[in-house]
Order: sequence, then C-alpha cells, then structure tokens
Amino acid sequence: MTSFDTLMQQARACVDDRRLERVRAWKQENPGALAIGHMPIYTPRPLLEALGCLPVAVFGGGDQVDVIRGDAYFQSYICHIPRSTIELALGGELEPLDGMVFPAICDVIRNLGGMWKLLFPEKWSAYLDLPQNFDRRLGGAFYAGELRRFARELEARGARPLDEVRLRAAIADENARRATIDELDVLRRDEPHRLRASEAYLAVRAGSAMTAAEHTAFLREVLVAARERQTRKLDNVRVVVVGSFCEQPPLDLIITLERAGCDIVADDMQLGMRMIEGAIDAPSAGRDSVDALADAYLDRGAATASRYIGELVKGRALIDRVRAVRAEGVVFAAASFCDPALLDQPMLEAALQREGIAFTTLKYAENTGQFQTIREQAGAFSDSVKLWGGAA
Repeated sequence: MTSFDTLMQQARACVDDRRLERVRAWKQENPGALAIGHMPIYTPRPLLEALGCLPVAVFGGGDQVDVIRGDAYFQSYICHIPRSTIELALGGELEPLDGMVFPAICDVIRNLGGMWKLLFPEKWSAYLDLPQNFDRRLGGAFYAGELRRFARELEARGARPLDEVRLRAAIADENARRATIDELDVLRRDEPHRLRASEAYLAVRAGSAMTAAEHTAFLREVLVAARERQTRKLDNVRVVVVGSFCEQPPLDLIITLERAGCDIVADDMQLGMRMIEGAIDAPSAGRDSVDALADAYLDRGAATASRYIGELVKGRALIDRVRAVRAEGVVFAAASFCDPALLDQPMLEAALQREGIAFTTLKYAENTGQFQTIREQAGAFSDSVKLWGGAA
C-alpha cells in the first residue's frame, strides 16, 4: 500500500504542474486526441471524455506566478484569476490545451472568454451558457442543445463523434468518481483528524488533468491510506467554508485556518468536481445521455452564488449543510472582487443570524494571503465558538 505521505506528495506534484507536463504526456500517449481546458467550476467533463478529449481544469497561476503581462488585459478591480490565466497562456504554460471552455458564472469569466478568442484565435473556445431556467422543456432543452453544439464543434476539430455508448460509459466513470469523492467528504466530516481539509483539497484537485477512472483509482488509494494512518484528534471547532467556488484560496490559507483551530468539515471549493450532487441518472424513455447530463445539472446542481434559486429561500441550502455536517460555525472566504460571492454573502449572513449560527468573514486573492492576520481572526473565532457556542 502506498503511504499517505507519498500520495499527498503525488497530489501536490499534480497541483503544482503549472506547465501541464501531465497533459503533454497524455497527448503523446494519445496522438491526435484533444486536451480541453475549463475554468475550475462546473463543466460537463463526461461529455469531453466521451469525445476522446482530456478535460483539464485551469485554476490560474495561484501563488506561483507573477502577473505582469496579464495585468495589461483586465482592469484592477476584478478578481485575480483571469489575469493569471492570461499570464500562463502568454507564457506558453497552457500551450498543450487545444481549447478552452468558459462557463457562465460571472461577467469576468465572460470577458476572459472573449479575451482568449482575441489572443488565441487558432484554438477552440466556447462559452458555456449555463441555464437559469430549470424547466426541462426550456432550460433543459437549451442546455442539451449547447452540449450537442460543443460535440459538433469538437468533432470538426478532430474529436471522436458523439456516441451514446461511450457517453454512458463516461457518465458511469464520473458517477464512480463522485461516489468516491463523497466517501472522502464523509471521512473528512466524521474523522477530520484522519483527513484534513487541506489534504482532501489536494487529493480532489489532483484529478484536474486525469480521466475520471484514473482519478477514482487515486482517490481510493488515498481513502485506504487515510483510514490506516495514525493521527490524534484535535480540540478544534467544526466549520463550513463558503465563497471560494471559482478562484481558489492559496493552499497555505486553508492550512492557516486549520492551524487556527478549525476543522473544515465542508466547503464549496473544487466545485468543478462536486457541482452535481449525487449520481447522473440514466436517460428516461425517449431521451439520451446528453439529456441526462442536462437533467442532472437542472435537478441536482449545487447551490452557488451563480445559480438562480427561484422561489427557494436564500441561505436555506447553507443552513441545511451546516446541520448535516454538524458544523459549529461558518467561515465566509471569498476572493477579492468576486461579485457573485460577495453579493450573495449578506443574504447568507442574514440567514445564519436568524438561525443563531456563528460566522466570520475574510477575503483573499489566489496569489496572496494575509496569513498571520487570518490566523489570528480564525483563532479568535474558534475560541469564541468554544466559549459561547455556535450552531443551535
């Protein structure tokens, strides 16, 4: 059995693979196949795998890249991830990618998609206009039509034709991955001393440039090793971290929260892997697996700041999650200038206040973090929850 520390080293190597060496190796092993990047939020990866493409989540430069040229393409009062993504692309790090998908989560990512088309017209580029109408006859039909359009455009670029058998197999692989991630989340919830949030983050993000089957095998190794490792329980406060659904916090920020006395038992990081809650069902009579992909997003998409909730109560999903994971408080951690998260936050705070659930707030950029200040703030929050209580 591979040791837990060795698996974490492997995961960290995947996360730090800024030049996409893993993608380059995959393309050498699969001549003519396409590698398709997407921002680190929901993109229907099974569709890409069914077309013979390798889906690759692009997280920006994090704290490994000094943004110089990227700052020339965007204003300063937006989040950091579009500038660092352009910096990586202009520097050649994203050269192995044959295309990019930009999901409709905010105006910034829409603008990034337009900038990408201007700078790299030879590469395939697509704006994934996610539906906000969840009627299958309207939003569902629209979204399924968009997915079929993607398939036609990628086939024209050399991808395999869309095939029902291959798509069903890819969906089965994705369901297996999601079930394994769920196991990982349960272990983190029930025994956070065995699997820290920072470690689970690395394990899930390591699959950014893996097929679903390959990632599932890796996660199963992590689960076995985590359950066998010798660790001690800590007297920490159980918290849910929300607000990081697109631009990810620096890993050191997650570790800082842990060192300040917080067991992060749930979060909205890595939504690209977790957006669909539960399995993607087989298509109903008279429909195909593209329809099933669309239905899964409509029916079981996670509650995020970029998803319309209709008549539902804002904050109800967060409160239900706090209760489900037995959290004692919430940490709002949003990227600076992230309009969706920061506009959502006051409504979520009001919902928590009505329920008597403790919370604290902080902001970050992917390349920096006021770690000492955050540690002091999180430590004070942890102590106050221990002294005066959190969730009712």
